[in-house]
Amino acid sequence: MGKTKIFIDGSEGTTGLRIFERFKERDDVELLQIDSGLRKDLAERKRLINSSDITFLCLPDAAAKESVSLVENENVRIIDTSTAHRTESGWAYGFPELSPAHREAIKTGKRIAVPGCHASGFIGVVYPLIAGGILPKDYPFSAFSLTGYSGGGKKMIAEYESENRHSDIDAPREYALTQQHKHLREMAIVTGMERPPLFSPIVADYYSGMVVSVPLYADYFTDFKDPMMLAAFYAGYYQGEKFIKVDETGGADLYGGMLAGNSLSGWDGMKIYVTGNEERIVVSAQFDNLGKGASGAAIQCLNIMLGCDEAKGLNV
Repeated sequence: MGKTKIFIDGSEGTTGLRIFERFKERDDVELLQIDSGLRKDLAERKRLINSSDITFLCLPDAAAKESVSLVENENVRIIDTSTAHRTESGWAYGFPELSPAHREAIKTGKRIAVPGCHASGFIGVVYPLIAGGILPKDYPFSAFSLTGYSGGGKKMIAEYESENRHSDIDAPREYALTQQHKHLREMAIVTGMERPPLFSPIVADYYSGMVVSVPLYADYFTDFKDPMMLAAFYAGYYQGEKFIKVDETGGADLYGGMLAGNSLSGWDGMKIYVTGNEERIVVSAQFDNLGKGASGAAIQCLNIMLGCDEAKGLNV
């Protein structure tokens, strides 16, 4: 079998660069690279997209939609890391651990939408609760999320790493204050919940890694009404999954008894913690926003499409 031809449209962005790095040690792919001076040349991008077996889109939403419109070769498969197609009909959602149907749709699909970083944590926590009948679709979900600044892309990275940066950057900052974050639609539609959650994301002064936490009232649960029982439920739901690990100790081994945003930086999996008490429970997903939250998830989807080990080229 010949090598799979891969083109990364948007290879100089944060996500594209990380995907490119993952291919350095692989001998089963051939990277089709664009001349840096032609990165925005429509004809050259079109040529490379249609010359590929699989194209990664690491672009803003409008540019990602434009790239899809350039596909003429019906055999080209697309893995889109932008927000543009995550809730679109005909696109597989790139979170294979959610269900066998999700994994099969990725394996056989020609259009794959990689989850957003905040959305990955929220959906990894909430999807099993709704799918398992533990909480109803009309439960008033909320979430807060702590992330490193690399999630904001090149502009935010430059801002945080500037010698003359604003003093506010020294402290964690809450954003998306209008409750209009771009991941909200994805969170609601993929989980099946009836309305978007109240969501408070926070960016802090470290490069990568995140924790997405969902607080819950246990008296709304149909079952598993204490943290240890709920942790066992998650462990069963994600049993056998390489990329998702469930802590069943209530966070007993955490340094200082605290969940840090940067602990899993560089790792491509996700760890789920269940903490709290029999009245109020917090379920948290800890992972790297550039790993399971972006580039790592994209490579995992590629591996499923190619029929090889899901963890090939990844750190799990």
